Amino acid sequence: MSIDKTSPSPEDHVVENPEAAAGAATVVDPRLLVREQGFAGYLTEFKRKMKAGDLGAIPVVIGLAIIWIIFQSLNSNFLTAGNLSDISVAMVGTGMIAVGIVFVLLLGEIDLSVGSVSGVAGAAYAVLTVTHGMAAWLALVLAILTGTVAGALHGFFFAKIGVPAFAVTLAGLLFWNGFMLQILGDSGTINLDSEGLVAKLTGYYFTDVAASYGLAIAVVVLFFVTSFLGNRRREAAGVPSRPLSETILRTVLLAIVAFAVAAVYNQYKGLPLAVVIFVGVLLLTDFVLRRTTYGRKIFALGGSVEASRRAGINVDMIRISVFAISGTFAAIGGLFIASKIASANQGAGGGDLLMNAIAAAVIGGTSLFGGRGRTWNALLGVLVIISIQYGLALEGIASPVQYMITGGVLLATVVIDAVTRKTQKTAGRA
Repeated sequence: MSIDKTSPSPEDHVVENPEAAAGAATVVDPRLLVREQGFAGYLTEFKRKMKAGDLGAIPVVIGLAIIWIIFQSLNSNFLTAGNLSDISVAMVGTGMIAVGIVFVLLLGEIDLSVGSVSGVAGAAYAVLTVTHGMAAWLALVLAILTGTVAGALHGFFFAKIGVPAFAVTLAGLLFWNGFMLQILGDSGTINLDSEGLVAKLTGYYFTDVAASYGLAIAVVVLFFVTSFLGNRRREAAGVPSRPLSETILRTVLLAIVAFAVAAVYNQYKGLPLAVVIFVGVLLLTDFVLRRTTYGRKIFALGGSVEASRRAGINVDMIRISVFAISGTFAAIGGLFIASKIASANQGAGGGDLLMNAIAAAVIGGTSLFGGRGRTWNALLGVLVIISIQYGLALEGIASPVQYMITGGVLLATVVIDAVTRKTQKTAGRA
């Protein structure tokens, strides 16, 4: 009697990592745990996430809290309303660029041209309005479109020609920097109208206290309504949903933070227009990534290019559009930076801007390996970086030390990202 070895017996199935298999087998939707076990469900899910390396925004929030505590202990002026307001306005330019970087990182790619593209946008606006007398709103639109076109060109060479994103955007970094110097001319610096459209991007404040509290109320209500309706849709579809008690708890916590921020703004100049625009951009881009087919395609492409292609996704179109988005936000960020310094000069887009934008996205929680991240990560990351810069500036610490500290924070974040990814693979979650 012969034995067929083509069909392995149960004894032949050897589990190489029984701990990971056991962990993967016991994964339960956290919303079910909370509904069934209440607070104990939260604790169970939290322990599972920690064990699986699913840290989320916890490290960066803890890190930000530590940074603020340290600098406040060194200088009592750090957590004053004026300094916190200045930090929130200063972070918008780099934060806008970081939002575009998040889109690119979700593909598992990189864009090294965003610094130079931001400089081109500021220079283009200055030349069009100051030198040629063009209407400010039209110059603003054209300046943003320069970033869109630049990004689309990078995406074309990457997607259609097959040039690696690193190489094509490195070439873009050099080309657009030269282009900026060319259009600025011999003077190298063009001062902007202090009362002009771009100047108001960072210089205008809503002084009425109702503006800050009104925005806080709007954000809290929007969060509750979207969460509540989302849960209702899940219940109707028969899939796990968060209990109403959890939605209320999350809303209360958000309200505490939102009204605390509003109170801080009202103790200084009021609600900055720059912050309003930045929050609006974060809400819009988060909706696009999480709630639209286009956003799901970006995540799918970051997970597996070949699987996305076989699923019928137009890989080239997604890649080109993502780099166009990156260029667009680089241009918007460049205009905010030009607004902050009230000029366009030869140093625009240089220095540590590129590294800060990339670091902001990564520090905030966006993975360098693609497929994981949110645009809100840009807010957390840039808040960390600008807080470090302002804290060190208050202590009179030189720029070289600032660079080293920011580099150390970035390295620590990348290490955490790599370790987290490895842990998730071991736990069978990646």
